Amino acid sequence: MIVNFEYVGVDASETLTAFTEEKLEKLFNRYEFLISATVHFKQDEKAHDAGRICNIELSLPGPRIFATSNERNFEVSVRETVSDLEKQLKKRKEVYKTH
Repeated sequence: MIVNFEYVGVDASETLTAFTEEKLEKLFNRYEFLISATVHFKQDEKAHDAGRICNIELSLPGPRIFATSNERNFEVSVRETVSDLEKQLKKRKEVYKTH
């Protein structure tokens, strides 16, 4: 499992990195065709009630899969993004089964 982290305008956090790797590892274990993931954390100063943005892009055979979310804190943002990715992966896995 290869995961690249990029922190844009946010201090790097080992706990956030570990939390995200734990969530992504579940996806990598469930979907064996995944190659790598790129995770971007950034903060939107203009959003007062949210502003913690998590973008995750997964590399796999065929087109890449991308999801993003903007929540009150990064942990919730990571959970939402991984949930969106899992929905996309389920659809992609069905395509693999039919061929």
